Amino acid sequence: MAPGPLPPGAHEWVSLEDPEEARTWVLDVTFLLSNWTCIYGRGCQGVLTRAAPELEQGCCSYGAHFTGRQDLERVTAAAATLDSATWQFKARARRAGPVKRNRRGEPVTRLVEGACIFLNRPGFPGGAGCALHRAALERGVPPMDYKPEVCWQLPLRRDDHQGPEGRVISMVGQWGREHWGAGGQDFHWWCTEAPEAFVGSEPVYRAMAEELKAMLGPATYRRLARYLDHRRGRVAPLPHPVLRKAGRRRGPGRGG
Repeated sequence: MAPGPLPPGAHEWVSLEDPEEARTWVLDVTFLLSNWTCIYGRGCQGVLTRAAPELEQGCCSYGAHFTGRQDLERVTAAAATLDSATWQFKARARRAGPVKRNRRGEPVTRLVEGACIFLNRPGFPGGAGCALHRAALERGVPPMDYKPEVCWQLPLRRDDHQGPEGRVISMVGQWGREHWGAGGQDFHWWCTEAPEAFVGSEPVYRAMAEELKAMLGPATYRRLARYLDHRRGRVAPLPHPVLRKAGRRRGPGRGG
């Protein structure tokens, strides 16, 4: 019997048992095998309610949350090493601090002039973009050593759930509009649903290898990479829903 049509938005997943702890990893094969890539400054329209590529805010318009004390302390320590030539809002941060508490009492990066305090704006002599990211690259340090966890993980997202008998189920997949809360539905544009972002030269699991090692642990990443290497060579991957949808819009025989 021939298989039925794929449901809209269908993804393929694989589960791997963690070799070092009582954890099962459930991983989004469709996204990890896709050629998504960050197009910040190269067509990214940002996450406002209108297209705003000229602002070069990327996904930094609303600041960042922290995953815990260690994450907060690491970022604030990195921020203290930046100077005003690297960080446009260094003086503002010196006066008020780069982090504040939101209405729920959670620490978040402060917003300045409509975006995260760490975001250098277009025209800044030190260069537009995340000051933490730029400083890390200039110093030969992995950006994940300086940036909030949620920032260096994007567009990957990890969710941990307590399973039966105390086993942890950890799901790693793409970050969608829904993960931003109610406001995400108001975005004019979001990169994991935009075909123009699926133009990378290598699959996500290779392009984001260091981020995945940090999220999964080196041993689990090696197992994942071996599995996906094998899949790529032998079984055609399920195309990402964004690319399936784009293909339907183009129609047969029109190329693309």
